[in-house]
Amino acid sequence: MEDILGNGQASEWIDQGIALVMAYAPKVVLAIITLIVGLWLINRFVGVLDNKLGKKDPTLNKFLCGLVGAILKILLLVSVASMVGIATTSFVAIIGAAGLAVGLALQGSLGNFAGGVLILIFKPFKVGDAIEAQGFLGSVREISILYTIIDTFDNRRVVIPNGQLSNASLTNMSVYETRRCDMTFGIGYSDDIDKAKAICKRLIEEDERALENPAPLIVVGGLGESSVDLTVRAWTKSGDLWPFYWDMQEKVKKAFDAEGISIPFPQRDVHMYKAD
Repeated sequence: MEDILGNGQASEWIDQGIALVMAYAPKVVLAIITLIVGLWLINRFVGVLDNKLGKKDPTLNKFLCGLVGAILKILLLVSVASMVGIATTSFVAIIGAAGLAVGLALQGSLGNFAGGVLILIFKPFKVGDAIEAQGFLGSVREISILYTIIDTFDNRRVVIPNGQLSNASLTNMSVYETRRCDMTFGIGYSDDIDKAKAICKRLIEEDERALENPAPLIVVGGLGESSVDLTVRAWTKSGDLWPFYWDMQEKVKKAFDAEGISIPFPQRDVHMYKAD
């Protein structure tokens, strides 16, 4: 009798299992296919969006593509869950609760996300600009959802959180086409000031990188302990600033040497007295 009941109960369980498989197997298979195809379509769409935006606005490109991809994947996950039979409202509530918990745990990341949005709205810099921020000087390579990537001029890659960039001062050196090159040259107190100024003016006028407008400025900027300091200011295109600066240092030194104008260095006179 027990064998008959046991076999009957086992048979009933098998029948129920087969019924469940027959009922849910098509849904599960369809959901898996939908998930695979959906992910492929999302990746294709994000790739096309990346390609289109990359040509028009490289600054907005990575940020928007990452945000759109994340939203579409969440929507796809909700749709797949509803196909299997999971109540969408309950699933959304679970996602909301999980999102709240994750948000509390990742407040810094949310701040970086908000910082990225502010950067894209107010545009203090864009991809390709040369900026100085958080102690780093380099060219902006990418602005993503949470971080901004900078390539320094000595070939290092720096990743800076967007929250720090949006809440701190930074210098953008690519906004204007021209920049002023400030230089200081010291000459001896016994040297001819007008002659030294004429040499600096001639060297600036001979250099094609120096702009005529605004006109260069050459004045006595200060009287130091051991030198008369000439302040020299000339305008150049932004890309020519540092090459022009470095060349002028060498040209002025050679010209001063050739014209007999000294470039003094700090020195002290020591007087020895013989005690009785």
